[in-house]
Amino acid sequence: MTNTEPTGLQLAEAALQARAGETEIELRLDATLRACELLGDIHRAAPVIMIAGTNGKTSTARMVDVLLSAHDLRVGRFSSPHLHSVTERISVDSAPVPDDDFVRVFAEIRPFLDMVDAELAGDGRPPLTYFEALTVLAFAVFADAPVDVYVLEVGMGGQWDSTNVADAEVCGFTHISLDHQAFLGDTLTDIAATKAGILDRTQDDTPAPTPVAVIGNQDDEAAEELESQLAGRGVTGRWFGREFEVLEAKQAVDGQLFSMRGAYDVYSDLFLPLLGRHQIDNAALAVAIVEQFLGTEDKPLNTDTIGTGLSTVTSPGRMEVMRSDPTIVVDGAHNPDAAIALREALADSFDFSDVVAVVAVYEDKDVHGVLEHLYRTAGRVVVSQAQSPRALSSQKLAEAAEEWWDPDDVIRTDNLNDALMRAVDLALEDPERRTGIVVTGSLSTVAEARTLLGRKDAQ
Repeated sequence: MTNTEPTGLQLAEAALQARAGETEIELRLDATLRACELLGDIHRAAPVIMIAGTNGKTSTARMVDVLLSAHDLRVGRFSSPHLHSVTERISVDSAPVPDDDFVRVFAEIRPFLDMVDAELAGDGRPPLTYFEALTVLAFAVFADAPVDVYVLEVGMGGQWDSTNVADAEVCGFTHISLDHQAFLGDTLTDIAATKAGILDRTQDDTPAPTPVAVIGNQDDEAAEELESQLAGRGVTGRWFGREFEVLEAKQAVDGQLFSMRGAYDVYSDLFLPLLGRHQIDNAALAVAIVEQFLGTEDKPLNTDTIGTGLSTVTSPGRMEVMRSDPTIVVDGAHNPDAAIALREALADSFDFSDVVAVVAVYEDKDVHGVLEHLYRTAGRVVVSQAQSPRALSSQKLAEAAEEWWDPDDVIRTDNLNDALMRAVDLALEDPERRTGIVVTGSLSTVAEARTLLGRKDAQ
């Protein structure tokens, strides 16, 4: 007889999910701040590095994590979303927090979350959201560990994101592009301005100094707005292409080799076990962030230590090869900018003669913007439906795909398992051709594909 009783982790996650979801945004910081203060200022228990941007935040945060760990620091990292388990979002020592610790710390903070909920209700305001409560839980886990430094990936935007209750010493900005326009604005200027909100000091008595901003490769419009936002706050900026840059990059077995110039030194022959030139840019940004956090002009970082750290990084669901014969790559590209990076990475990293794309997307995304770039790399597309209330139906996705591909090259399926099997059949039709498969469209699509392909961990 099997035990059907829910686990402690399932109960804790259910309690969190009973709160307003991640797309139900509250434009406030005071609720999260109040919970953190009641728990003993847990958001101020260690120095903070914060990372905002549109694409590449999780990969960059993971790189910063392993670089700091290579310098013998204990790191707490908060990222979103997760692929398979909510514990992935809260990492200590570069690994998801153990289930037992997640459950124990959540039980300890739950009365304080309820207290804040009651105070909010007294003012006629909504209770803490899922993401607000999870942010508080992350700080509590980090304070409990304890860790030497927090690495916080901003959830959405910056100014009103609950992570912004922490005052960062270094603020990193990955590439900014159009996404979440309903919340952040319709232009790069609007989005960059919102993301620059992480530069603000949340508390008058903060022990953190005025932050240093480290800005990755940006389009002109976003760069101009960030420059204005930095100047208005008197914040020093370290810019990709100015204070740091990639000097050389080339393909290597199971990854890439690159050299870069940082603000304080040149770091050469660094191995990155990730695919795609965009990951080299993310790695350069991560090194530049850590350089500002740990290094000085007189004491730059050690190249060997940087190399040791980067050589251990993983980024599940991002240009990740799941199997060969046929080669199946999964990537969570869900907006046009990410689809461009995916297209270029496939061209640079593989010698496919053809590609079959397996796609499932969310209804609120720029579907045609994603399909346009997949069309440029994939001869055929198998469409399915993501496992999410926000999913675009496979019927509507097929209709959209037929505006790009010939209808005979669009195959509609009702579930991802069928889509994968159909894609494999197509890829193996002609043994003389080297046909690859890419599964993309959303991180939930990638998560389901990873599970179907036998991978349920995301370390």
